[in-house]
Formats: sequence, structure tokens, C-alpha cells
Amino acid sequence: MQSGLLIQAVFKLLGGLVIVALLLLVPAGTIFYWNAWLFMTSLFIPMLIAGGVLLTKAPDLLAKRLNRRETEKDQQLVIVLSMFMFVGGFIIAALDFRFGWSDLPDWVSVAAAIVLLISYGLFAEVMRENAYLSRVVEVQEGQTVVDTGLYGIVRHPMYFATLFLFLSIPLILGSAYALVPFLFYPFLLVRRIRNEEAVLRKSLPGYEEYTKKVRYRLIPFIW
Repeated sequence: MQSGLLIQAVFKLLGGLVIVALLLLVPAGTIFYWNAWLFMTSLFIPMLIAGGVLLTKAPDLLAKRLNRRETEKDQQLVIVLSMFMFVGGFIIAALDFRFGWSDLPDWVSVAAAIVLLISYGLFAEVMRENAYLSRVVEVQEGQTVVDTGLYGIVRHPMYFATLFLFLSIPLILGSAYALVPFLFYPFLLVRRIRNEEAVLRKSLPGYEEYTKKVRYRLIPFIW
């Protein structure tokens, strides 16, 4: 089973790398788009490490991250809109590099890459804390409420991590203009969280009580 899971994980990783490389390097008109290489290195190397750890320590969680398909219609819409956001943001960033629309200093890209890595570290911690973490909105058999660690601060620490991870991407790519489509991500998150919480309140025992214990959904003292 693990060999099949390994092949599937490698295939998806390489497929994602190829797609991102094409979306960035083709519109940029050159392979010497250093911001693109910085982004791909910052994203896919930690992803490779995390995948290897999950394969050896928590293969069931890795399988859930790879195989589940969203069934909630609201979530399907969020996924489609997110895809448009990423594709549009990548192409705008590449064209920005090609035609020199922005003039962001290199240190901004490097600092944003550090933010992405920190965010990925938070994401990894969330996966360590919650064995039921899935890429889709669902309540699994035997699932219980996790209310310790990061889950004792906000109800959706994974989304908190992705908020900073995704918003750092256009800055890593050196484009102020590419930030515009990515600014829609917080609104997509709000829609996803509202739908997800409706499902959890209905189907996960103890979740209603958890929402009273941990008041903030995404950002402490804000929402």
C-alpha cells in the first residue's frame, strides 16, 4: 500500500511542479525568472519533506490529503474560484517580471519566502495535532473535537497558516500587481469556514461546545 501511496504522492508533486513552472516561466518568456525559482524551491522542498514524514509516520493522513474529493457544493465553488485566483496571480506575476511593471526590492521577496516557510511550519504543526485533518469538509468515523495546541487559540489554524502562506506568494514572485487576485483569498476563506462550521455543528459531537470555548475562527481578537 505504501509503495502505491508513494507513487501517487510523487506523481502529484511532480505534476504540481510542472504546472506551476509552466504558469510562471512561459508567460515570463525566460527560465531566468529568479523569483519563480525562489517560490518553487520554498514551496516544493518543504512539501517533499512533509510528504516523506507523513508517508513514514502517518500514511493514513497522507492518503486522506491526496485522495479525498470535495462533495459540498459551496466548497466546490471555493475550490474553482481559488484555482482562478492562483492561475491569474501566477500569470500576472510572470508578465509583471517580463515587462517590468513592479519594482519591488529583492529583500521583499526574500522576506516573503521566510513568511511562507514559517507558515508551512504552522501547517505541519496543525497536521501533527489533528489526525482527522482532511483536504475536504467532512466528519470522519470516530472523529472527535481537537481543542488543544493551536486549536485552543483559533478554530481553524490550518486556514490561518494558509492565509499568510498564500498572501506571501505574489511578493515572493516580485509582483505588487499579482497581489490583487490573491487578496480575494481571505473572502474565499470566510465562505469556506462558514460552510465547514455548519457541517461540523450538525455532525461532529461536541463542536458546538468547542465554538463557545474557542471564540475566534481564524484570527485572534478579530474573527
